[in-house]
Amino acid sequence: MAFGIEPVAVCGSSPCLVQVRMTVGISFVGPAPFSGLRDWLSSDKEHNDPVRELSAFWRIWHAFIIPTSYFRAPGRFEVESTSADGTPQSFWSSKPNELLGSLGTTAKGLTSDEASRRLGTYGSNLLRPKRRSDALTLLLHQFRSPIIIILLIAAAISFFLADQADAIIILSIVLISGLLGFWQEKGAANAIARLLEMVQISALVFRDGAPKSIPIEDVVPGDVISLSAGDSIPGDCLILESKDLFVDEAALTGETYPVEKVEGVVEPEASIGARTNALFTGTHVVSGTSTSVVVRTGKSTEFGKVSERLRLRPPETEFERGVRRFGFFLMQITLVLVVAIFAINVYFNRPVLDSFLFSLALAVGLTPQLLPAIISINLAHGAKRMAQSKVIVKRLASIENFGSMNMLCSDKTGTLTQGVVQVHSAVGITGVEDEKVLMYAYLNSRFQSGFSNPIDEAIVRNAKFDSVKATKLDEVPYDFIRKRLSVLIEKDGEHLMVTKGAYQSVVNVCSKVEDADGVVMRLEGTRLGIQQRFVDLSRKGFRILGVAKKDLGEETKITKDSEQDMVFLGFLVLYDPTKSGLSDTIRQLQSLGVSLKVITGDNHMVASSVMQEVGVRDPKIITGPELMNMSDEAMLERVGAVDVFAEVEPNQKERIIIALKKAGNVVGYIGDGINDASALHAADVGISVDSAVDVAKDAADIVLLEKDLGVLLQGVREGRSTFANTLKYVFMATSANFGNMFSMAGASLFLTFLPLLPKQVLLTNLMTDFPETTIANDSVDPELVVKPRRWDIKFIRRFMLVFGLISSVFDFVTFAVLLFVLGTTTNQFRTGWFLESVVSASVIVLVIRTRRPFFKSRPGKYLMTATVAVIVTTLALPYVLPTGLFDFEPLPTTFLLVMGLIVMLYVLAAEVAKRMFYQMSQNM
Repeated sequence: MAFGIEPVAVCGSSPCLVQVRMTVGISFVGPAPFSGLRDWLSSDKEHNDPVRELSAFWRIWHAFIIPTSYFRAPGRFEVESTSADGTPQSFWSSKPNELLGSLGTTAKGLTSDEASRRLGTYGSNLLRPKRRSDALTLLLHQFRSPIIIILLIAAAISFFLADQADAIIILSIVLISGLLGFWQEKGAANAIARLLEMVQISALVFRDGAPKSIPIEDVVPGDVISLSAGDSIPGDCLILESKDLFVDEAALTGETYPVEKVEGVVEPEASIGARTNALFTGTHVVSGTSTSVVVRTGKSTEFGKVSERLRLRPPETEFERGVRRFGFFLMQITLVLVVAIFAINVYFNRPVLDSFLFSLALAVGLTPQLLPAIISINLAHGAKRMAQSKVIVKRLASIENFGSMNMLCSDKTGTLTQGVVQVHSAVGITGVEDEKVLMYAYLNSRFQSGFSNPIDEAIVRNAKFDSVKATKLDEVPYDFIRKRLSVLIEKDGEHLMVTKGAYQSVVNVCSKVEDADGVVMRLEGTRLGIQQRFVDLSRKGFRILGVAKKDLGEETKITKDSEQDMVFLGFLVLYDPTKSGLSDTIRQLQSLGVSLKVITGDNHMVASSVMQEVGVRDPKIITGPELMNMSDEAMLERVGAVDVFAEVEPNQKERIIIALKKAGNVVGYIGDGINDASALHAADVGISVDSAVDVAKDAADIVLLEKDLGVLLQGVREGRSTFANTLKYVFMATSANFGNMFSMAGASLFLTFLPLLPKQVLLTNLMTDFPETTIANDSVDPELVVKPRRWDIKFIRRFMLVFGLISSVFDFVTFAVLLFVLGTTTNQFRTGWFLESVVSASVIVLVIRTRRPFFKSRPGKYLMTATVAVIVTTLALPYVLPTGLFDFEPLPTTFLLVMGLIVMLYVLAAEVAKRMFYQMSQNM
């Protein structure tokens, strides 16, 4: 890329516009994604306003994400030395010492005081700011509904134009309702914040010259960090030192295989993939170690720029999608009813302002404005209960997906098995134990510097070869493509490369074998016998690793290409006992409608043996090589019937998850390894464990403090209980509110006055909301958690219509009693209907909350207490409040007795309707 600017005309010394000619030249070496942009930029053009043209070019460049590998500059183009945030621009082209100096740091890192100052300057290391949960923000959040805002404005107008007392009462009721939601949400937010602290992702940085683990969001430019396998990279960094460092950059570059990273200097124009001395946010370490200096954090990183342009947000969950559709459905009904009621009242020449306030109050009454608070409260209570069962929820909405989950995909190790690998034996090529095989396996495990894993820990722990003198010279770390690990050692004057890994991967790079006596033979003559021994051991449920060696003469360095013509020594036989009681846990999961799918890299014989041990007879198995040759359509047809996916490659896990989702399942995936991140992201519910690598914990929605299906089992129950209680509120609010609003619309047609004053409507809504705020603590009937449940808007609509109309029937019965039997005045009519509305809505909660007869399902103590308190308070209001406050008047005892009878009949009618409704719903 090159810019040429030369003056064309200059107007002396007086102020004038200087005309210049600007030449823009760019050559493309890859497929340009925008041909029109390419044509504009690839030609030399003459322009009269260079500032405008440069600005236009800059906007175009930043409007599209165009990999820098698309361009090759014909001449050198000098870029800015610093970014907008003050950090070095092309830091990958800087020498480490120079970069440390420009960042104001040293190889020993920052001081704590300087790090705190920079945190204030640069902000938290986050791609998007945390949702504010301070008191003021949460309080204002309660009043963001457009209907509430319009009501407040209308009440303010009423204050200046009409009755100030009524306006103050309306504003007070809205404020009290908001405070109720605020109090509940504040407690929920605090509880969740405490839970998230338990599974916080951390980074190892050097502060005050010493290593210190800090939350990843507190990392700042200038921090020197230590990285090892499994670590998420917390910022864009320059490598100061590295050893056998391989990084997965697929999230940023799309590169499938891990790329090697080394210290050095790279040209400024290098594309992201070519910056071999730099590390980037959004990627993670696969193997090796590194000490690096952080240059950029948060939105200033390469990944942050991409996410900022695309405005990335977490994918919408099944539950969130249901809430959104439900909200749209209510908005339609509210709009129709409010417009209709307002028009009717204006048509009958009732005061316009009163009619408008009345209509808005009805809209507030119909809209379950506490739904966001109720959802937050329910989810927070669910998260707290799940934490007691050792399940920590990182993303609240995933609780509902957890309850809706009908398919759980899991690895084998640590979930079905105890996760404590033990060395059973080391077997030579003839099938007898050979200590030499164990010794070489020990040396390989002892000197490997990749991520800590149970296999190497078990080998080092169980093998007793401390006296063997050897020195490590080099290493080729394990990766999930080769499936083997090689270490070059010096032992007894020889330079030996020792390789350990998956049996087939090791045998494939061998051309010879060595028996226990040291006799070396060609592999071909013994291949069938070796393969049969591998099969026999695998069928017994053992995990088999191959061990090989190679004499490299005087070589002191090795690469992947060194792994050829090796000598196969034998098998390392490992076992991991299955967990006790697992058969019963799997049966309980199945009874809850959750099918277990095992996804493992082990061979199919080992996987089959383990599945039979835990009670799954004749498991249906598909292997990774079979999946590779299977089309997406064929996989979609078969995936549901498979019990075990064995010998799978890391990139196949995501494909399996996606196929299960496309088949209509809500899929959970539990994983804790470096290669599980993509599958965790793809699943509806990503589940990891507290001991997992950072990249897995970061990708997960839910983190287990103990890797156990029994813990998951309890989590599923809690998720379904939370979902059931959320739906209870929806059923209560929509049915009762719809019934009241429908009744008011009908009453407006024949009454000569407003059925209720706006302040009375709002008070009714406030009183009926109190019991419902306790729904998160309500008990849940067992039948509501026996199978996965999802949002069903059609079902909710039918429920609302049926029970709303039943409520309206008894409202009209109340009207008839008030008007034609008791002959009440206007204020007495409004008082009577207020009492009947609140009492009946409070009592009917006890009916709607369960599918059983209400007297056979005990409500939670908080719900029962709140219901009784609201009924008593409601009945007392007309007698204890000043008459002019809400315009209530005391009613004769006769009406209270009749109202009691009406409520009893309403409850009986609702019980009968409930039984018929659920029976009909099951047949639909």
